[in-house]
Amino acid sequence: MTQEPSPAPTPATAAGNTLTGKTALITGAARRVGAQIARVLHGAGANVVLHYRSSAEDATRLANELNGTRPNSAAVAECDLLDVSQIKKLPARAQQAFGGLDILVNNAGIVRDAMLVKVKDGQVVGKMTLAQWQAVIDVNLTGVFLCAREAAQRMIKLTAGGVIVNVSSISRAGNPGQTNYSAAKAGVAAMTVVWAKELARYGIRVGAVAPGFVRTPMVAEMKPEALARMTAPVPLGRLGEPDEIAHAVGFIFENEFFTGRCVEVDAGLRM
Repeated sequence: MTQEPSPAPTPATAAGNTLTGKTALITGAARRVGAQIARVLHGAGANVVLHYRSSAEDATRLANELNGTRPNSAAVAECDLLDVSQIKKLPARAQQAFGGLDILVNNAGIVRDAMLVKVKDGQVVGKMTLAQWQAVIDVNLTGVFLCAREAAQRMIKLTAGGVIVNVSSISRAGNPGQTNYSAAKAGVAAMTVVWAKELARYGIRVGAVAPGFVRTPMVAEMKPEALARMTAPVPLGRLGEPDEIAHAVGFIFENEFFTGRCVEVDAGLRM
């Protein structure tokens, strides 16, 4: 009689501080939403590795903040997400700092907005450049792919399961002026489904969140009339807060029956 294989191990959840002893790597963690995600996971008991590319001061400040509440629980890791050799070292950095890797949050991203073609008085006066297209695809799509690939390899080797969360965007449905960003974020949502199917056998769950318009320092500095135009179509009539996006990420860790889906946190904008 053939015995059924044992189910693959699953990671602890975020509820009730059950992330204690787990290690989370968050890309783009120095500021804004990434920093709030780090705070949420750290508050649930995880040790966190804060990835940054150029914001060393912000990353160090956040690490000091977190270590001030729980000593030796936060570390920083510099990495250029356009450099494959550097990306390959990120999971090892997490293991070196805290002995393992249980969580990856693919949060880092950039924008290089432009119309596909810009027309004035019937004449084409501009267009999205190949450099604008490629920069966003490289960081927001290829970078996510590479980080997930290396993290999954490390998680499989450690045989303790894990969770990967990708930050997509409402723009994945298509947003004027964001051909590059929309394409990348749609790809991120699609890869989430693929990886959930491929990695479930190893006890690795994969999910995504798709934020709507979120209050960031750049958005907060917009002129009132521009801000009003942005929020006008939003059913809840306001911008999201970074903390609200971070808690949506936390839900994915909290619910072990969740995988392969994208949580839209957009105040009903896509209804």
